[in-house]
Amino acid sequence: MKLSRLFGTTLRESPNEAEVISHQLLLRAGFIRPLATGIFSYLPLAQRAMANIMHIIRTEMNAIGGQEISMPVVHPAELWQQTGRWDAIGAEMGRFKDRNNRAMALAMTHEEVVAALAKSEIRSYRQLPALVYQLQTKWRDDPRPRAGLIRVREFTMLDSYSLDATWEGLDIQYQAHYEAYFNIFRRCELPVVAVQSDTGMMGGQMAHEYMYLTPIGEDSLLFCDACGYSANRQAARFTRPVPTAEAALPLEPVATPHASSIAELAAYLNIPEARTAKAVFFMAEPADGSPAFLVFAVVRGDMEVNETKLSNAVKARDLRPATEAEIRAIGAEPGYASPVGLRGACVIVDELIPVSPNLVAGANQPGFHLRNVNYGRDFTADQVADLASAGDGSPCPQCGAPLRLNRGVEVGNIFKLGTKYSDALECGFSDENGQIQSIIMGSYGIGIGRLLGCIAEEHHDDFGLCWPAAVAPYPVHLTLLSGKNGEPDAAALKLAAELAAAGLEPLFDDRTESAGVKFADADLIGLPLRITVSERALKQGGVEFKQRRA
Repeated sequence: MKLSRLFGTTLRESPNEAEVISHQLLLRAGFIRPLATGIFSYLPLAQRAMANIMHIIRTEMNAIGGQEISMPVVHPAELWQQTGRWDAIGAEMGRFKDRNNRAMALAMTHEEVVAALAKSEIRSYRQLPALVYQLQTKWRDDPRPRAGLIRVREFTMLDSYSLDATWEGLDIQYQAHYEAYFNIFRRCELPVVAVQSDTGMMGGQMAHEYMYLTPIGEDSLLFCDACGYSANRQAARFTRPVPTAEAALPLEPVATPHASSIAELAAYLNIPEARTAKAVFFMAEPADGSPAFLVFAVVRGDMEVNETKLSNAVKARDLRPATEAEIRAIGAEPGYASPVGLRGACVIVDELIPVSPNLVAGANQPGFHLRNVNYGRDFTADQVADLASAGDGSPCPQCGAPLRLNRGVEVGNIFKLGTKYSDALECGFSDENGQIQSIIMGSYGIGIGRLLGCIAEEHHDDFGLCWPAAVAPYPVHLTLLSGKNGEPDAAALKLAAELAAAGLEPLFDDRTESAGVKFADADLIGLPLRITVSERALKQGGVEFKQRRA
């Protein structure tokens, strides 16, 4: 490919909207262009790099028995309604009506569709296990797209689905994906770790996420260097300190002017934050589409509410902080709220609250708190659950050593779905005894564009991108520095043809730009090898070559 004919140009400066280095370099090097927030066009260089990633994926998926299919990007609402996700998923799902006023959805994932497919194709246990996969466009109307390809709304994704007759079969296919995904990321030269994660909207019994560790990541991850435990903070467990047992003391109002935060309260009363109860209010939208309701969550004052755990506990599809007006509407006072004597809210407390005696909690009156609040005597909850977030230094749930907090970007995930979707869509098979059983499913995904962005984030220097050879859009950047007698031009054209014939098609910079501009663009685009054909080099009997990373 002649660079003079390549669709897309390099940029000298980074656009203002590009905050992270991968976004800046992919824009400057002519790989991507934005169309709208979180929506990008992929230019020829990006398309070729993504095609190389897809080749790696297909090779690894085929190696574990995968068969490639293609499923529609537009789905009838009925499928999603049968599984309950039509109501359980909020505004992220793209919904519309066709010309016949039939409700439709833009694909954000394909569990419903693959279950419907399996229902039509699988009859007997003899057809199982099966594994199908696709590389296809998805739409999720993310409220906070950012960081270029790291968080977008329209994206291309590998999603594969395992179909099994037994739970042991699911375990085998899950482990096969676990290893295959590590092979994919290794071949793309992206270092990742696998962590336990929340199953989220997918549901099921188990999930792992593949995380690229980077300061730009939005996911908080916890690791134990002593025993190897790792988990996304959304799902991380930790060993709770066991409070010392005490006799319940009499309830006592106490004036606490200007002490509306836990830190201010603890300082004013000269007590540890662990001796207080923290009240946090949310409005929850139920997964079944019923009206929103107020959730009053209580954790110990030295801890934070984990919104994912809370959302799962109350079966909400979405949570948002309650307004002061909504809090006061149930008789609570912002900054001085307490579950004592409260009505009209769903009260849910962390599992430490019932065993933490004589806490200080709000009095639902400005400027006042209550000493010696005890669960069971002074209030009860609609639900007791694990609500607290693990943090840096929290004791590991397996060995008790301090956990280490890190940040990362999720580049892949795997789920044991079980029979959630096959039960809902009556997707079954006839077993050895002629009995109908539900197909046991697994779901596994990798975001192709996000993977490309993370590779760019990992592989760059001060001058531009440094693509791994397996991903690079072209293996060679052939640079022509024309001479007076035309000899370099002829030699470069001959070399370009020979490289292409050998399966090493070059990106041939045939432009009339200066050597400085050409070398700068070669470094910016970041192909693994640069070959320079010049009059000086030819006089010395050859050409110059330079590895991009050298």
